[in-house]
Amino acid sequence: MNNKIKFSDLKNCTLILSILTLLISCGTKQDIVYFQDADVTAISRPIENYSPVIRPDDMLTITVSALDLNAVRPFNLMAVAYAQDDGEIGRTALQSYLVDANGNIDFPVLGTLKLAGLNRIQATAMIKDMLKEYIKDPIVNLRNVNFKVSVLGEVNKPGVYTVQNDRITILEALGLAGDLTIQAERHNILVIREEGGKKTYNRINLTSEEVFNSPMYYLTQNDVIYVEPNNSRVKGSTVGPSTNLTLGVVSALLTTAALVISITNTSK
Repeated sequence: MNNKIKFSDLKNCTLILSILTLLISCGTKQDIVYFQDADVTAISRPIENYSPVIRPDDMLTITVSALDLNAVRPFNLMAVAYAQDDGEIGRTALQSYLVDANGNIDFPVLGTLKLAGLNRIQATAMIKDMLKEYIKDPIVNLRNVNFKVSVLGEVNKPGVYTVQNDRITILEALGLAGDLTIQAERHNILVIREEGGKKTYNRINLTSEEVFNSPMYYLTQNDVIYVEPNNSRVKGSTVGPSTNLTLGVVSALLTTAALVISITNTSK
């Protein structure tokens, strides 16, 4: 009689633990797959011609070149040289220009230039036109060398990433961070952006193709992407990261014990 009671209790415990394990670990395709409503039969849409604008605190390098090398020398300031341990002069680099709070830089010969609000092509064209007074057929190469975005939360490699190109999409930034983990909430990605001196908080749903139409699809300087954990991750963290494994092991042990008792009772 006592053995039968224990067997019944074990069966009930096993059933409860199995249900808990399924509830904690369950997930659906709709929670994980990106761009679920994308129409693969539709005609491809043209990519938006987007270029980020220059902002205060951007660090720019501006290189001026032309056939007459002497003519361009005053416009290519070099950073201060440094001495190496062996007494040799180290390699110098081009001077960078910090965009101040008013959106200006101080450029040699040309003086104060208002660059904030212009994209790279517009700023390059403006400087080139101003240089024509001093140089024949000038060539201007302008780069933002501190364009960076931060990716935090449920990604495989969170961190701050420097962008080498003119633009970067939110998908490319997540790719740099090693993609989302399986515990990431894909429906509610937060993008924190500074616009007009104010912080804005914007949400993106990666499971929908509407992400491609979002103003947050192309990132700007110093954008922060935060990926929230999903409910399974949150619930698991309250007990411990090995909750599913522990429940599975206990369930297996109880099932084995119930089977042994059942065989023993049958043999009697």
